[in-house]
Parts: sequence; structure tokens; C-alpha cells
Amino acid sequence: MNDWTRREMIKAGALGVGALVSPAFASRLARGGDDRIGVGLIGCGGRGTGAAWNALEADPAVKIVAMADVFQDRLDGSLGHLTDEAAWDGRIDVPVERRFTDFDAYKQLLALDDVDYVCIATPPHFRPIHFEEAVRRGKHVFMEKPVAVDPAGIRRVIAAARKAGTTGLSVVAGTQRRHERCYLDLIDRVRSGQLGEIVSASCYWNQGGLWVHDRQPSETDMEYQLRNWLYFCWLSGDHICEQHIHNLDVINWAMDATPVKAMGMGGREVRTGERYGNIFDHFAVEYEYPGGVRVQSMCRQIDGCAGRVDERLTGTKGSAIAWPGRAEIRGENDWTFEGDNPNPYMVEHRDLIASIRGSEPYLNEGERVAHSTLTAIMGRMSAYTGKEVTWEQALASELDLSPAAYEFGSLETDPAPTPGRTALI
Repeated sequence: MNDWTRREMIKAGALGVGALVSPAFASRLARGGDDRIGVGLIGCGGRGTGAAWNALEADPAVKIVAMADVFQDRLDGSLGHLTDEAAWDGRIDVPVERRFTDFDAYKQLLALDDVDYVCIATPPHFRPIHFEEAVRRGKHVFMEKPVAVDPAGIRRVIAAARKAGTTGLSVVAGTQRRHERCYLDLIDRVRSGQLGEIVSASCYWNQGGLWVHDRQPSETDMEYQLRNWLYFCWLSGDHICEQHIHNLDVINWAMDATPVKAMGMGGREVRTGERYGNIFDHFAVEYEYPGGVRVQSMCRQIDGCAGRVDERLTGTKGSAIAWPGRAEIRGENDWTFEGDNPNPYMVEHRDLIASIRGSEPYLNEGERVAHSTLTAIMGRMSAYTGKEVTWEQALASELDLSPAAYEFGSLETDPAPTPGRTALI
């Protein structure tokens, strides 16, 4: 894995500026100078609505032209929230015929010619399916993290990302620390040797509980699980995958590598009721990276406990710590980040748009975010089973959490895992 910072890509001239402009975008320019960028939204929950908002903030040429969700009320709520903002007047153009619902809504949206790039913000299970179709349809992609919930999905994302690369489609993932100034500056300093050789690291996402959707009498199993998706592993990948991936991605970035193996533990200590599905409420994983470097990873979602969300690196010349908005090094080369730190949720869309236009080097983060997602999955696999899991095992695993059919009706799910009893697939 050879992950460079954006700054290093620009210095190296990874691809010539202007080399890969969207065909649809270029065609509009040729017809009369229309530089509008049509954005379609797949997944109209809170994060999807936020992604559309960030895209609008990123560039005045962005226009939301289509929306899709499995639920009509979700789509309506998202559209209402966006259209209520006066600043977006005239830039939300989603008539009834470009509002799609049901499980195949994404296909209808992606068939539209005026969608230049798509924001994919459905529950993580659906990301490989939607990403594949977006690439097949020739759309540039912003997709939220994680990009899969199982190794079968990871392999699909990697294949689609490589196809996107051969056709010049830009891909940016929702691991926004990669687009945050304080993190970019820190990694630049790590790359220049200011920490020396990294000998250990740790990362954390420890917080209280999140939202829960209680089941309504009219809901089928499928509808209930989709609306309460955080708590079903087939939909979210568990919180080590859905949330802690941010921290693990930073570690992979700093190490410029993926882990060799993982040994994890975890369980359901507090969130034990049926409303919490079949996921754990805490994990602790030791990852081993090339050269024998050990990384301690911890995540927890339990109310009333100490919180910590950050990444820490220890090198032969000092140590570093980072979290959103702050980064510092202590040791031979003391440094504290200072200066502007624009909202990275907006910047990631600005960077994607620059790649689409060809005004900055080409971006394709698909395979990299698949690696970081698999890092989280292998930790979960180890914690669920009590077994050590290697990178090769995780990548080749036959584990596929997909349901038999995508339809509203009954849907049985596996019970919560039991370490030492749950089989490693």
C-alpha cells in the first residue's frame, strides 16, 4: 500500500492536471460553457443529508439533481431539510420524477445522464453494490465509510475501485481526516522523519451510546433492521467497523501499511437487550504491523464511561497525538498545529470536485478505504471468535453477511457472537 498525502501527490505530479475530466462534464462545457456539477444522493439519512450539504458548500456549481432511498419518509425529510436552507436557493432541483424509492432506487438514479457524481450514504452493507453500479454507469463517487461489512464486500469494492482507475473516475471516501489540514501536516512531518522510526501506536474511539430506533408494530423484520441498522452486523459491520475505522485508517496512513494480523476481544456488557441487535458494545484489539510494530486499538459505546477519540504514535525521536482540529509532536522536534483547519467534511467534496474537473491531480481512494475497512473487519472477526486472524485470512475469507433477498418481510439474523464458540469463517 503506497498512500501519499495530497500534498505529496501534487509535488510528484501523480497525474497531469486536467488529464481526467468527467466525460459528461466535458460534454456540457463543449456545448456552451455550463460548468454545473450534478450530484445525486443515494441514502437520505442524517449522514447522506450532511454529505449533500457539504457538497453544496464545497462549490457553487454543485446542484443536487436526484435523490434515492429505500424509504419515502427519509427522502422527503432530507429534501425538506435541504430546501429549507435559503443559501441553496435554485441549487436543489429534484422534481418528483427524480425521487426514487425501494431497493432498486439506486439503479434508477444512476441511470440519469445529468448526475456527474453520486454521494453513497446508505448503511454500509449496501456500499459494494452501489459503488459497483456507480462505476459501471460511469459516475464519479463520494462514498461514506466503511465501504463494506465483510470480506466478500471488500473484494467487490477493490475490484470496482480498480475499474474506476482504468476509466478515470474519481473516488473519495468519507474518512475525512485524510482531508483535514492538521492531519495532513502531521503526516508530512512523520514522512519527513520528525518522529524517527515508529515503534508503537494506539488509537481510540470511546464514547457513550448512540441513537436507537425502537420497533413499531407495523414494521417487518427487514424494515425494522434497516431503520435500526447500527445494531445489526450485516448492515453496519459493528461499531468497530462503522465508527472506529476513522482511527484505524489514520494508523494505516501513518504506518504506510496494513496490519499483518490481529488478536482481539470484546463483548456485550451493557447493551444486551433486543433493541441492540447482535453487535458488541466494546472491543480491544492488538494489531501487528510489518516489522513487529504493535498497535493497540480500543473502541467502546457505553454511557457513563471515560471518553477518548484520538490516535497516538510513538517513534524513536518523540511521540505524536492527533484528533479532529489538533495535532502535536513532543520530543526532539516539538510542534503544535496552528493555522486554519477548514471543515474536512466539506474539503473532501472540494477535493473530489477538483479531481473531477482536472484542476488538481486525480483522486481514487477506493482501494485504500477498502484496506482500512478490512483492518476493522479483521479485528471484529478476531474479537467475535477469540481467534488470531491474519490479513491473508481476512481478505480470502468466505464470510458474506448478505441476506437471501432484499425485500420487506421476515428476516432472521444470527445471535450475538460468543468468543470461543463462534466459528472463524
